[in-house]
Amino acid sequence: MKIKILVFSPFSVNTYVIYDETNECVIIDPACYDKKEQEKLEDFISSNKLKPVKLLNTHCHLDHVFGNKFVCDTFSIGAEASKKDEFLLNAVTFAATRYNLNIEKPYAISNYLSEHDIIRFGKSELKILNVPGHSPGSLVYYSEKELFAIVGDVLFFGSIGRTDLPGGDYNTLILNIKNKLLSLNDNTIVYPGHGQKTKIITEKIKNPFLKK
Repeated sequence: MKIKILVFSPFSVNTYVIYDETNECVIIDPACYDKKEQEKLEDFISSNKLKPVKLLNTHCHLDHVFGNKFVCDTFSIGAEASKKDEFLLNAVTFAATRYNLNIEKPYAISNYLSEHDIIRFGKSELKILNVPGHSPGSLVYYSEKELFAIVGDVLFFGSIGRTDLPGGDYNTLILNIKNKLLSLNDNTIVYPGHGQKTKIITEKIKNPFLKK
């Protein structure tokens, strides 16, 4: 699989386009906020002759769903996420007003995802891990074969996701990171929702939040 990272929106969200030799792709957390960012995503997909077959959200905070409606309309696909984050998706237009931002109300989740579901596209597979704490429905998309995980805002390089937003819980997040993520192969590459990538072994050794 190949992974393209596009950084979008005032919140600098990592949007991921993952594809293989069949040119089928999945788009994870489309955060394209304005027309220019939408065109950048569309240009990458068209220039590489990719066919988007799934829109996946790691969670439904507003910064990770800015581009949901655009992707759904442009590529005729529905958004897939955890039902437990549906209340966040329903609140994004209100949440945006807190930051003086505008967002078209995203479509409802078209397919609910749960732990151990398998996302299939082209010749590739991603396994779903449910890792709540940052949000109740935070999902991780994991490739055991290629040793990478798209983790949203669960885990960062040297840090963890915030837990002071609705539905967040610090103890739940720490427990789930330790049980669900730190148990993965040490060489698994971690692709977070913001900032640089890291590795499981790096976070085991150096992440101050995980030493407590």
